[in-house]
Amino acid sequence: MVQSRWNDAEAAEYCRRYAACGGGLALRVYTSRLIGRDPDLVLHGGGNTSVKATARDLLGRELAVLHVKGSGSDLGAVEPAGLPAVRLAPLRELRALRELSDQAMVDAVRGALLDSRAPNPSVETLLHAFLPHAFVDHTHADAILALTDQPTADQHLRAVYGDEVAVLPWIMPGFPLAQAVAAAYEAHPQCRGIVLKKHGLFTFGATARESYERTIELVDRAERYLQR
Repeated sequence: MVQSRWNDAEAAEYCRRYAACGGGLALRVYTSRLIGRDPDLVLHGGGNTSVKATARDLLGRELAVLHVKGSGSDLGAVEPAGLPAVRLAPLRELRALRELSDQAMVDAVRGALLDSRAPNPSVETLLHAFLPHAFVDHTHADAILALTDQPTADQHLRAVYGDEVAVLPWIMPGFPLAQAVAAAYEAHPQCRGIVLKKHGLFTFGATARESYERTIELVDRAERYLQR
């Protein structure tokens, strides 16, 4: 059974170790590793996490940025450099489009990087950008997949969560999924997470701990339901 591995002393140590990066990114690294080291939540290279923060441009102006996991990085050992920063405003503007090809999306995301040498941000970067929360976690938890891979997935999900999570059909990662997840949250702003059938779970929060422990709570409930 999954359980929260949050530890206040460890969290404080990460804040000290990565003080130069800022507290938000330091705690994002910490909870990303907690997720990545649990094979019931993600496998090597899977899942992605993000945090919204601020940075300075070359003229010293403050701008909003999104630190999001680089494609293929291992969450269990991720460093701050593995969560490259992209300018948030130009990515959020893309939501006004009706369509966006995969290549155009990749070009736009790479064009928003603060450091051109950084790894490619996750294919789900726009999804993280379109959600308003400071922290967003995406996992492929075994228990969630065990429920959503069934022909009666909706019935199982409602039995576990009632109306506490929004549920989406499987959608290929990219611009359409980002649009769908943002719309699902806006239609159900009190939801505690969003389940994408045959794919995984998205949780979010104002703090790293809130988003992480929402993941643990929702996966734990799925596991207990499966046991019953």
